[in-house]
Amino acid sequence: MAMCSFLTEEQVLDVQQTFGTPVFVYDQRTLESQARQALALPNAFGLTVRYAMKALPNRAVIGLFAGLGLHIDASSGFEARRAMRAGMTPDKIQITAQEMPCDLAELLDYGVRFNACSLHQLRTYGRLRPGSEVSVRINPGLGSGHSNRTNVGGPSSSFGIWHEHIGDALAIQREYGLRITRMHTHIGSGTDPEMWNHCAGLSLDIAARLPEVRTLSLGGGFKVARMDYETSADLQAIGRRVVEDFQAFKTRHGRALKLEIEPGTFLVANAGALVCTVIDIVDTGTQGFSFIKVDSGMTELVRPSMYGAQHPIDVVRRATCDMRRATCEYLVAGHCCESGDVLTPEAGNPEGLQTRTLPEAQIGDALVVGGAGAYAAAMSSKNYNSFPEAPEVLLRNDGLFTLIRKRQTLEQMLDNEVD
Repeated sequence: MAMCSFLTEEQVLDVQQTFGTPVFVYDQRTLESQARQALALPNAFGLTVRYAMKALPNRAVIGLFAGLGLHIDASSGFEARRAMRAGMTPDKIQITAQEMPCDLAELLDYGVRFNACSLHQLRTYGRLRPGSEVSVRINPGLGSGHSNRTNVGGPSSSFGIWHEHIGDALAIQREYGLRITRMHTHIGSGTDPEMWNHCAGLSLDIAARLPEVRTLSLGGGFKVARMDYETSADLQAIGRRVVEDFQAFKTRHGRALKLEIEPGTFLVANAGALVCTVIDIVDTGTQGFSFIKVDSGMTELVRPSMYGAQHPIDVVRRATCDMRRATCEYLVAGHCCESGDVLTPEAGNPEGLQTRTLPEAQIGDALVVGGAGAYAAAMSSKNYNSFPEAPEVLLRNDGLFTLIRKRQTLEQMLDNEVD
């Protein structure tokens, strides 16, 4: 199937009938393959791969990655505890968060690592653990992303200590007797090895000003091709360019820096698919559009509404006797009473709409959205219109489907409401 490399049409229909829809399906084989590619990134003096678990925090996925030797990048104290519950040892978890955990002292006692993302965070950490080692996140002044909403570096981003404030960070280090032994940047450099080379050069120049740094994290941002016209990052080519930078740094400064990366999307995006059911088909006349309505949408996948993100989509017919059904131009709308709940925004223009050429749909057909492993189940408009959280299923290497998250019930949705 064009929209999902790991599911056959027969499997889609089986999932639709067995688990109901909407439902997320993840592929163990793809998860393992992507993890091994990340672990094979060329490096000069050692490598740690941290899974950015915010992309897909299901415990089955974290446990699988833990078994392969990946560490964890946690974006909150809650994520750190979730990773520990999934079997990740605390010493392999590092918190890089916009909001400092209120229980940071306890997490540090467990052995969780901390990456200070502002001067305030660094000072607060110093009060908690004077004389200890720490990591700092630096905003090097450069960012990339297909919109300001996805930009994680540069002057329009609040992430990290602005590079011109490193003197202030060093003053805090001296005040509390800290040792800044790890440095983190995250720019997101896509597929171009030369851009990764440029970003690594910026980061290494900053690391040169932090004399005790022994580990440099370049973050994530390895582009994954969800659509057939996109290109995925070649980690081997990127790694080879970065190796040269780290070797040159050692020659100049006498320090052999260990490399860390923090992929999320790269590991899980194309290992996931969202299986839905066509619940209605409507049109707005000869000058308008034909719409497929599905029993999913922004309640499971908000990226198209938020970013104008593009995902491959296909229709799987219920009946084999309909194999010669024609194709039609459709917009795909979600089930929320929300004008922005559309799964087919125009490429490059989140405010626009763009039809997809799909098999002529009938009510009851399955519709599959590919590339739904990253920032889908984890980042959704959960419970909007009081729709329950969708279940998650793992396609194991033995070909069997295993439920790894149950569908939420109405009672669970209402559980914390107080009369």
